Amino acid sequence: MPQIEQYDRYLSGPLAAPASRGKARLVLGARQTGKSTLFRMMRRPADLLIDLQERSERSRLAQDPEALSRRVLAAPRVRHVLIDEVQRVPELLDEVQLVLDRRGRAVTFTLTGSSARRLRRGRHNLLPGRVHRYGLAPVCAWEVEGTAAARVLPLRGRRPEKRRPFPARSLEDMLVLGALPGAFVEGRGFVKTLASYAEAYIEEEVLREMAARNLGQYGRFLELAAIESGKPINLTRVGQESGIALSTLRGFYSVLEDTLLGFSVPPYARSGRVRVQKTPRFFFFDVGVRNAVARLPLEKGMLATEAGTLFEHWVACELWARLGYLGPGHRLSFWRTVDGAEVDFIVETPRETIPIEVKFTTRPRPTDASGIERFMARYPGRARRGFVVCRGSHPEQLSRHVMAIPWSEL
Repeated sequence: MPQIEQYDRYLSGPLAAPASRGKARLVLGARQTGKSTLFRMMRRPADLLIDLQERSERSRLAQDPEALSRRVLAAPRVRHVLIDEVQRVPELLDEVQLVLDRRGRAVTFTLTGSSARRLRRGRHNLLPGRVHRYGLAPVCAWEVEGTAAARVLPLRGRRPEKRRPFPARSLEDMLVLGALPGAFVEGRGFVKTLASYAEAYIEEEVLREMAARNLGQYGRFLELAAIESGKPINLTRVGQESGIALSTLRGFYSVLEDTLLGFSVPPYARSGRVRVQKTPRFFFFDVGVRNAVARLPLEKGMLATEAGTLFEHWVACELWARLGYLGPGHRLSFWRTVDGAEVDFIVETPRETIPIEVKFTTRPRPTDASGIERFMARYPGRARRGFVVCRGSHPEQLSRHVMAIPWSEL
């Protein structure tokens, strides 16, 4: 069976860039997005690896954080230090700061974490001016063989003939099992991995976060949040169905975002005089994880009723991942007015604004472009073009400004 280490990740390019040397590169990502694997791919024999997932190592450094700086300062040949799951001993950030202050650009730190919440809690040193932050998402189209996105934007720092993209998968597989790296190498065997994901997360992450005293209460919320994923957040409805207080629900949603298991898509901010819906939409970070947490059957038969919802969810995750990799100045939102006009996603870049509609159809029609055309009419000059992402086999011009494109050409 192929190993995940055989495949490239887009983030390996930015992490190898000269601008990040002599800094602390903090790579944040949810569980099983491949942070530890990325470490193994980056590591060289002379590098120092600190694996805080190992209990003995974690216990030793928790009791004596200064051991890290003593070890690195006593080894001038060490130029790269990798610390996996740094949020488990956040006191080490003080020692990272000390080493960077003393050795300057002679040493680079690469840190990973799966909880921004624990790093912020307790006013821990977040290395102001010293840290470059990155997010690691599930596998996106930039990293998959044969996609238009991979052809247009190859991985940085690697010649096309040297690339090792993940193998292509069918859209149906991705809508059921998602895009975590394991899904690309385990195939249907990944069903068991997904099935245990929610349980492992509740036991290991929530209890460690101390975010929920009542595990059963949080479990009910988690299933409802997954079912509602992709819709505007409706605390009243979730509260009525779960019996959980609204203030507690707000905290639970915050935990999901802080542990990188979900993200909010806000309404388009530049509404002007247009009355728009102001409640953000919430998405789980991966379609397969969403399905497992919602306790849906992880079989293609579920697509008979869930295909449209999951297709839109997959596009949201894909756009979120790409815009996160592109960095500041790139923003994802949605547009929905009180009189019924809507566009699923608005992509804002430093150069342009692009409205995107998602339709689970193989035969797009000009009427599918109506929401995008209404958006352009209400905000003249903001957007020059728009797209309808669908399951068609080739691009089609639906209206003057809107083109339908196959999902594989997103």
